Amino acid sequence: MREFDESSITDAVVARMAGSRSERTRQISEALVRHLHAFVREIRPSPAEWEAGIGFLTATGQKCDDQRQEFILLSDTLGVSTLVDAINNPVSGDVTETTVFGPFYVPPPEFGHGDDIGTAIEGLPMLVSGRVRKASGAAASGAIVDVWHSDEAGFYDVQQMDKTGGLAGRGRFTADADGAFHFWTRRPAAYPIPTDGPVGAMLAAQGRHPWRPEHIHFKITAPGCRPLVTHVFAQGDVYLDSDVVFGVKESLIQPYVIHPSGDVAQGRTMSGTWVSLDHTFVLDDQRQA
Repeated sequence: MREFDESSITDAVVARMAGSRSERTRQISEALVRHLHAFVREIRPSPAEWEAGIGFLTATGQKCDDQRQEFILLSDTLGVSTLVDAINNPVSGDVTETTVFGPFYVPPPEFGHGDDIGTAIEGLPMLVSGRVRKASGAAASGAIVDVWHSDEAGFYDVQQMDKTGGLAGRGRFTADADGAFHFWTRRPAAYPIPTDGPVGAMLAAQGRHPWRPEHIHFKITAPGCRPLVTHVFAQGDVYLDSDVVFGVKESLIQPYVIHPSGDVAQGRTMSGTWVSLDHTFVLDDQRQA
């Protein structure tokens, strides 16, 4: 068949995928074609609009580099990242809920308990303590806890390496025999995702704000447990109900407690106001990744 019209083109494209090298490849390819063609039939774009769409995707790719992933921002802001996360991580008992990974993770340097990962960034001193246990009740001793967050102005280290001189506000900790860990850092802040690229232009066109509520990222792994990627959000943040990447879950909201000068924490007498966060993380040891 050589001549195709609006009615016949979809079936023709799908038919040519019958020889796919795997059943999964065929399934994904056919679904992509069917839904993409249905989208085009619904919006009926002009050639100029379709060219603009291709230009948008081209610009999104061109904005990606080793420190920024614009396609992750696009996936996040369209709710696709949250949808994929929900499909792959259904809520199970008291297991800590997952949320989106985000575009700013890089493997962090290792630190010891009580170390300060925020010496190169600005903000109120903050003590973060936590425990990692398994859903079965046992402590997840030796769990690897990766942490990363913004500074008080809402910037991550990878966005301002000239200022921080390297990685900052991120670290890797190994939980002790009781599954516990703690470290010092600086309090992060709510922040807008980068808006200087095509995703920012898209949000403006859609009449949406670019803000994420204050949070700290955690990636936790332990033998025999399903890996956990999550945030802990600051209770009371004004953007909890309108997170631009749809990542907030009620169970992940915790108080960031403000303490006055002079309080003693982990052997330190503080000379000014400081903040603390304490949270227990529960890993799924019944279902592997």
